[in-house]
Amino acid sequence: MPATLEQRILTLSIAATLVVSALGVALGLISGSEAILFDGVFSSIDAAMSMLALAVTRLVMRESTRRFQLGYWHLEPMAAAFNGAVLVLLCFYAFLNALGTWLKGGSEPQLGLALGYAVAVSLICFTLFFCERQLNRRARSEFVRIDLQNWLMAGLITSALLIAFLLAWAMEGTRYAGWIPYVDTTLVMLLTLVFVPIPLRIVYRAMREVLMVAPSRLDSEVRAAMAPVMRREGLLAFDSYVAKSGRVYTIEVHILTTPEFARDGGIAVCDEIRAEIAAGLSMPAEQRWFTVAFTADQRWL
Repeated sequence: MPATLEQRILTLSIAATLVVSALGVALGLISGSEAILFDGVFSSIDAAMSMLALAVTRLVMRESTRRFQLGYWHLEPMAAAFNGAVLVLLCFYAFLNALGTWLKGGSEPQLGLALGYAVAVSLICFTLFFCERQLNRRARSEFVRIDLQNWLMAGLITSALLIAFLLAWAMEGTRYAGWIPYVDTTLVMLLTLVFVPIPLRIVYRAMREVLMVAPSRLDSEVRAAMAPVMRREGLLAFDSYVAKSGRVYTIEVHILTTPEFARDGGIAVCDEIRAEIAAGLSMPAEQRWFTVAFTADQRWL
């Protein structure tokens, strides 16, 4: 159910993004607005990234194979990191391009077309953001979470465009009319500086998973689950190893026992301990790769 819902959300998002990007590129070129053109190109890249995300979600739901014996979960953070990196590069390029135009005297777009675009696209972006946020409460998808952040970012960008174009329209025929050519390019530079931290955070979070940095909260949760278990007689010490890759949590626990424990307890007690540890973990069973090993030899801990 969540996987199907996730794919439906991403498919809807791709369709909407293609509409917005086509409007942005076309009206950006017609109106002469670099800000609208940037918005359209941003949406085009976002659509491509959403298609990549959709392809990855379909892959991760497949059964493991002899070649990918642990499944395809590792592709999720890799795709997310690529998504964020592309958006960072786009912001960097847009800033430099706008700065060059600003230094040449700016540009004056057709404000009527620009205002119509900003109103229509703002409504689309915020509608998609609120719809996806509501649906993702059930889907619980990292890709959808990133996608709805992109819709929020696009909506805020377009709202800022609307405010700036209204300001430029109000400046016509006044003593400030000479500043109108600088409104469009100045806005692009400000927007790229304000919003570049969002894809940077996406890259940072995804690269932590690619590099298998242990999530501190998961590590604390596993150790908290082990505390009551280690009160059992015959259990001497333990060590745990955790990582997160996409939607899957990898948890390994190695428990050092007395030599007599395995002989007296048997497999049934070991399974009982596994169940007790699992009961102390918050993530769903289908989202964890959970291993508990027992040894009476210190070197295997």
